[in-house]
Amino acid sequence: MMRKHFDEQLALLNQELTIMGGMCEEAIALVAKALTENDRELAKKVVPLDEEIDQMERDIEALCLKLLLQQQPVAGDLRQISAALKMITDMERIGDQAEDISEIISFLHDYEIPEHNIIYEMAGATSKMVTDSIDAYVKKDISLSEKVIADDDFVDECFNKVKANLIQVIAANPMEGEFALDLLMIAKYFERIGDHATNIAEWVEFSITGHHANEQNL
Repeated sequence: MMRKHFDEQLALLNQELTIMGGMCEEAIALVAKALTENDRELAKKVVPLDEEIDQMERDIEALCLKLLLQQQPVAGDLRQISAALKMITDMERIGDQAEDISEIISFLHDYEIPEHNIIYEMAGATSKMVTDSIDAYVKKDISLSEKVIADDDFVDECFNKVKANLIQVIAANPMEGEFALDLLMIAKYFERIGDHATNIAEWVEFSITGHHANEQNL
């Protein structure tokens, strides 16, 4: 009976993580659309969404602690709960970075974005990485988590292209320097979102195997 209740709570944890991941995906999609359409009002909608993501982090953290304190998880369960606690930290930061992007957009005036196609590709790739990493956790799918980690290379390549192109923009027209730096910061935030999705995928692998790419003696 105790195990059945515990399994129900674990299922609830998976559900809550999926919802939080969906919120992160929505935040990324909002800022990408706002950037592409130069829509500052749309960008502002990320702020309350980030607040919801923050609340989800607190709620899931409380659920994880309840599972740890009130139940007697075996090793596999303990890894799953520990990984969830790490994952929500990365998801909360994804929400923060989406809000950081929205703040930059709100200060940009009428503009043409020379790099919007590459940046939009970054947004789409990072959004999918977040979704896939949560799916990998719920499905205990190592191959999907490995795909997320590999996909980060594409995001890094996009960032390097944006950086190189914007350096040329600044060199050709120093008056565009501030605008170019704003775009570079936006691309950097998307690159960081990709890093956080990678972190989530690495914690998924830890939850399944007990081994983490960047940690010893876990």
